[in-house]
Amino acid sequence: MPETASRGSSTSNPLPCNESSPARPAESAAFAVAGEPPAPGTGPHPRTVRPAALPHRVHSRIGVGLAGGFYPAPHRYELYLSAGCPRSLRISITLDLLGLRDSVATTILTHPAETSDAFASLRRAYEATVHHYDGPVTAPALCDRWSGRIVSNHTPDILRDLTGLLAGASAACLPTLRPAALAQDIDALRDLVDRHLTASAPAADRSAALELLDRQLACGPYLLGDRLTAADVDAWVALTRLVPAEALCARPRLREYVHRLGEHPAFRGADAGTRAAA
Repeated sequence: MPETASRGSSTSNPLPCNESSPARPAESAAFAVAGEPPAPGTGPHPRTVRPAALPHRVHSRIGVGLAGGFYPAPHRYELYLSAGCPRSLRISITLDLLGLRDSVATTILTHPAETSDAFASLRRAYEATVHHYDGPVTAPALCDRWSGRIVSNHTPDILRDLTGLLAGASAACLPTLRPAALAQDIDALRDLVDRHLTASAPAADRSAALELLDRQLACGPYLLGDRLTAADVDAWVALTRLVPAEALCARPRLREYVHRLGEHPAFRGADAGTRAAA
């Protein structure tokens, strides 16, 4: 059985990605992302609210700087993922594609009231990592179960470690999601997706990004040719979560691409699991 735990029941109001802690008494519960003001009509007047503390960024790596002790080992690491979070969905799909479900535990965070044990466990990990930590608890986060500390809450580094060091020899017959020859292209497409395929991106920038992805697919079944890579995971999540469906109507290649990847067990299974938790 996969070593996956969803601690607590689901809720119809999942927390936003990368801001998974309950608001403190002096903070507004309407803050969607740490440091952002509440939307009009959703909370107290901004002058009466102290902005939430910015989350502490942890950038350790598995297998990099071995003096820190973070080296690959089965069942050593645990991922905290947030239901409904695009970055968490990228990680969940990557776990399935690389066959890591049995060796890396996952815990799905929904609402603090519904998954209180999971939030308490993640907060202990932050406190073990940062002396006197009193900031927000954020996910995705990769934790070391041996030391109780957080390895990283930086999604790109987590994805690189999953697709490289953690996959190990067991991934010999599985997709190479980050081949060295395509690493720069994967990073460039990830930057494009994160900047321009978001709900807040200007319409012109979003349209230009869609056109670029559509042209890429004219050269092969995937964005970077004949093989599935991490770039496809990033793009699929963005296209299914953050782009209005009408935007794909005029781009049959993109529409077919989204549908085809959605039929893949790793994409379909991770998507269903995240939505079920949400």
